[in-house]
Amino acid sequence: MKRLLYILGFAAALAFTNTAYSQGFMKKIKDKVNKVITGEAEKKAGLPAEKDNSNSNTNSSSNSSGKPTNKGGGGLSNTQPPDVKQQMADAETEHTAKNYSDARYSLQQALMGVEIQLGRQILKSLPATIVALPVDTLQDRVMSTQWGWSNLSIQRVYKSGDKQLTTTIGNAGIYSGLAMMYFGNANMMEANGDKQNFKQVKVKGNKAIIQYEDSKGYTLIVSLGQTSMIVWECINFANEQEVMTAANSFDIDGIKKMLGEQ
Repeated sequence: MKRLLYILGFAAALAFTNTAYSQGFMKKIKDKVNKVITGEAEKKAGLPAEKDNSNSNTNSSSNSSGKPTNKGGGGLSNTQPPDVKQQMADAETEHTAKNYSDARYSLQQALMGVEIQLGRQILKSLPATIVALPVDTLQDRVMSTQWGWSNLSIQRVYKSGDKQLTTTIGNAGIYSGLAMMYFGNANMMEANGDKQNFKQVKVKGNKAIIQYEDSKGYTLIVSLGQTSMIVWECINFANEQEVMTAANSFDIDGIKKMLGEQ
């Protein structure tokens, strides 16, 4: 009761200083008093206290900004690779009509179609199992950005439990700078105490570099030509030798031949 008398006394004092302000404030005070009284009554009766849901989100499908949250959709349908013969015919038609921009676009589409066919051929040639890791065909990827081999990327994943090997064939942009730096200087290496962060090695006679990071595992890169390479990313492999064994399971010369690198 002392608490209630204090609240009411404070509200009365404010009423003398600013009538307009105190009217709104008094309503809040009354609500507060009613809540306190109700809470004390419920407490005496052994009833659970009333929860304050004034800040709860009244619409579970909306976020804090009022924008609805997407709960699903049809997504995008798979697009078939471009028909190479049709695109070549379209390019010739547009060129004859001097629609050079459209002719160029059709040639790009034709090239994309060739690259995707090539990528699928290379995927079929890859092993089904690497160091007891089965292939996860659902993660097979062949990607082309329409213009030239340097933008073709082929990916395959081998996985079992928390152990995984991801191989990427093509122009792996994320590693191209690293590869150019180290392949360009045969004597470059970095050492940290007794363990090296990376070093140069060879895989079936091809120049390569291998790198290790605790957070990422092993990364092995083999140069195939001016812009192309094979990258193996190995997670939870026991040691460097296991990585080299996995890489040697790939037919690197066969891949280079399909890519026209030799």
